[in-house]
Amino acid sequence: MSQSRSPAHKDAYSLILDAIDVGVFKPGDRLVESDLADRFGVSRTPIREALQRLETQSLLERDGRSLIVASLNHNQMAELYAVRRELEGLAASLAARHATIEEVQVLHDMVAADDALIDDPIELAKANRRFHKQIHLASHNRYLVQQLDLVHRSMALMATTSLAAEGRGKIAQDEHKAIVAAIGDRDEVAAGKALKHHISVAFTTRLKQEADGRATNS
Repeated sequence: MSQSRSPAHKDAYSLILDAIDVGVFKPGDRLVESDLADRFGVSRTPIREALQRLETQSLLERDGRSLIVASLNHNQMAELYAVRRELEGLAASLAARHATIEEVQVLHDMVAADDALIDDPIELAKANRRFHKQIHLASHNRYLVQQLDLVHRSMALMATTSLAAEGRGKIAQDEHKAIVAAIGDRDEVAAGKALKHHISVAFTTRLKQEADGRATNS
C-alpha cells in the first residue's frame, strides 16, 4: 500500500539516504525500484537515478542484478574510524574557537536531555548523531561539515550501534560532557583530544562487538 506523499523538498536520493541513515534499510537489504517508488510516492525515474548515485558513493552494492545496502568489512570499518577520529577532533577544536555562546548552550542542553536515554540505545544513537552534527556546525567550516557528512553516511552501513554495548551509554554521555566542557572553556586542544578519545573508545567497543559476534557464530 502506498504511503502518503513525501514533502516536495525531499528528493528521491535524500529519502533513500535518510531511510538508510535511520535504519529503515539495513546492510544487506535489497532495494527494488518499484517498491521504493510506491513507498515514497515518486516515479521510478528519480528512484533509478538515486540508486545509481548511491551505488557510485558505495552506499549500495551489486548482488547479481539487484542492489543491496552495502556493509563494511573489518578493514573498511578501521579505515572509516581512522578518518572520523581526525575529522571529528578537528571539528571539536574549531568549535572551541568559533562556536557562539548560543551554540555552546545548545550542546549543554542536548547532553543534559540525553541522560534520559542512556538505557535506550536506539534513541540514544539518534541523539548521538544530532549531538555530533551540532559540533560539526559549530566548527563554522563548511568544507569540514561536508566531509563529515560523507563519513556519517558511511557509518550508517554498520548494522549495530556501539551504544548497544552494556554500559556504553553512560560512558558515552560522560565523554560528551567532557567534550562540551572543553568547547565551553574555549580550550581547542582539550576539545580535540576529548572528541578523539570518544571516537577511539567507540571503535574499541565496536571491535569487541565484532569479536563477540564471531565467537557466537563459530
